[in-house]
Amino acid sequence: MLPPNFEFPVYEAMVEEDEEIPDEIRWMLQQERKAIQPHHEEIEIINMGTDEDKKEIKIRALLDATVKKSVIELLDPEVVEHHLPLKPECPPVKQKLKRKCRRTLMQVFWSHQSILNGWST
Repeated sequence: MLPPNFEFPVYEAMVEEDEEIPDEIRWMLQQERKAIQPHHEEIEIINMGTDEDKKEIKIRALLDATVKKSVIELLDPEVVEHHLPLKPECPPVKQKLKRKCRRTLMQVFWSHQSILNGWST
């Protein structure tokens, strides 16, 4: 092991630029950079409703004009919109969690453990 050299601290260490990176490692680094980059795509926001009741859809901006027009015609808000028919006088209530009896819970637990561990029941 080399003795410590206090004239050149670690954060000021000199980097040798002469080292050649093998082509395989350079290729792997390029692939990693490509894989990490997020996918950016131009998106156009179109309002299918009115100014007061906005119903916005996102559509790819690079699509051909005829394709955009056909997609917009296809997306009829009456068909596409998700609607739950609820009565206004009956607000939704969150149900309580249904607990099983302790014996059933233990049977389920041990059967899962046996599957995970590769045991036969």
